[in-house]
Amino acid sequence: MNAIEVNHLRKEFKAFSSRSGLKGAFRDLFTRNYKVVPAVNDISFNVKQGEMVGYIGENGAGKSTTIKMLTGILTPTGGELTVNGMNPHRDREKFVQTIGVVFGQRSQLWWDIAVQESFQLLKKVYKVPDQQYKEHMDHVIETLDIAPLLDKPVRKLSLGQRMRCELAAALVHNPPLLFLDEPTIGLDVLVKLKIRQFLKEINEKYNTTILLTTHDLSDIEALCERVVMLDEGKIIYDGELSRLKENWGDQKEVVFQFLDEISLSALSDLTKNENISWSFDEKKQSYAAITEADEEVISQLITDVVANFKVKDMKIEETTTEEIIRNIYEKGAVTS
Repeated sequence: MNAIEVNHLRKEFKAFSSRSGLKGAFRDLFTRNYKVVPAVNDISFNVKQGEMVGYIGENGAGKSTTIKMLTGILTPTGGELTVNGMNPHRDREKFVQTIGVVFGQRSQLWWDIAVQESFQLLKKVYKVPDQQYKEHMDHVIETLDIAPLLDKPVRKLSLGQRMRCELAAALVHNPPLLFLDEPTIGLDVLVKLKIRQFLKEINEKYNTTILLTTHDLSDIEALCERVVMLDEGKIIYDGELSRLKENWGDQKEVVFQFLDEISLSALSDLTKNENISWSFDEKKQSYAAITEADEEVISQLITDVVANFKVKDMKIEETTTEEIIRNIYEKGAVTS
């Protein structure tokens, strides 16, 4: 059974387009020009029950708009979608009982009351039986390590503490489908690890379907075997993360640290006849050369650099998922 079915989904917004100059501004007072902007442009995909899927893309690609349509917040301009066997807009009251939502930059907790009071209010909203609530939430509270936070008002929590409580709040009614929109934004590494481990646990224990939208690709790598990639409102990749790496991870990164100060232009001039791109990491004071994963090409690159500059340290790394995805966007590739 599919938890999510999306067919030719579209969402368009009407945006005001102002005319230039004083005369144009005067005309805008009486007649306005509008243009139609497609945020989501004819996309189709399915998510199976129990699957954990990464929904990724650059800013403005249409990720959050899609999530808002799937959760019933926005009404589609066109196309069809079914979530947990229901239409999110027509069956809204029944539908919201079957989903949990965490928006990284919005809160569903009441700001001035204790966290546990928010949980109790949500328990009543979702009509969760006392015994079911106790058994389930005891596990959630223990796993997320939020017991010391239950008596504190939300406004006194740190960002990491609040996000753990937000996640717990989304699971008060133990929904079969969980939408996560930037759930780890701004969090430190330890909190991220705790949240990732918890998500794996609920997926294994309850077969919870998770659709994860994030800019932190380490979250995707840690949790999802499948990714759906969006660009300008269209799906440009839908498949296994491992296959994405196989097809596009045909490059390596050679990282150099030098004894003397070096300019990027000097390195670029040295390899100008090769298909090599250079970048500088100011924090690590290192220079990285992205090149094809060919032993002879890498060997020649190292030979040229060592012959012309004093090298302090050097290492060869696999291309990261972030680099692979940047590559796809730059080349405008469409694959499936």
